[in-house]
Amino acid sequence: MLLEHEGALRLGVFLGLLVVMAAWEMAAPQRRATLPRLLRWSNNLALVALDTVVLRLALPVLAVGLAAWAQVQGWGLFNLLAVPGWLAILASLVLLDLAIWAQHLVFHKVPVLWRLHRMHHADPDFDVTTALRFHPIEILLSMLVKMAVVLALGVPPEAVLLFEVILNGMAIFNHANVRLPRGLDAGLRLAVVTPDMHRVHHSDIRAETDSNYGFNLSLWDRLFGTYVAAPAKGQVGMTIGLDRFRTARDQWLDRLLLQPFSAGAPGYDAGQDAGFVISARRKPAGAFNVRSQPDCPASQRKT
Repeated sequence: MLLEHEGALRLGVFLGLLVVMAAWEMAAPQRRATLPRLLRWSNNLALVALDTVVLRLALPVLAVGLAAWAQVQGWGLFNLLAVPGWLAILASLVLLDLAIWAQHLVFHKVPVLWRLHRMHHADPDFDVTTALRFHPIEILLSMLVKMAVVLALGVPPEAVLLFEVILNGMAIFNHANVRLPRGLDAGLRLAVVTPDMHRVHHSDIRAETDSNYGFNLSLWDRLFGTYVAAPAKGQVGMTIGLDRFRTARDQWLDRLLLQPFSAGAPGYDAGQDAGFVISARRKPAGAFNVRSQPDCPASQRKT
């Protein structure tokens, strides 16, 4: 029944939340914009349209279709174990969220993948369209990762659809330039990622960028020690984005598409150390002590 209305469900949730959150952040923004909204929104929205076309052309079947095929073939863990449908759906929603969290972390830690992902972080403002701002190559790789997980677990097609709708909706919500009442934010982030929680991840300070990787459940950042409650400079005082990509011209679609292939930070293109150790700022207990992306403010760089 759910799959019969897949298109309407996806489009309805996407457009509904996009309009509601956009209206909210225009009426009561958390932060002032640094660039004209028309410039950023037109190019970010053009990018998501291009991403959709690339996916459709590059892959003959996407995650829902693959899940339906695997179910018929009896492939994947849940199909082999004949796990009850309701349990398979619930477990799938949780495990797919963990997989996306882990993928996000890897895209920060592997330099060649960071080159793709940094376009998302190079947005100098943070609003609903930032949630849609991903390079087509990253979108394609992300879909392949998701499909591999779907095939290995034998995720029911209904669970894949629900997960994708929920994830897209939550990304729009937690990228919105809005402020929730403090008590509501504190209560919600015990379970899910809120705008104030995810905004920390878009900070220009390395210790904050290397935190709060979740898009949906907040559990994983707490569990793996990558949770940071608030930016050091506050939600309004913090700086969003990457110093190298702040001009209006950097936000044009052609520049966004070419950004992964632009010159890297010192040491990167020379084949030397591709990252910088986590800031000396005190990190959460159990946080990953690994090297990461090169695009940090000069004051954060290892010398």
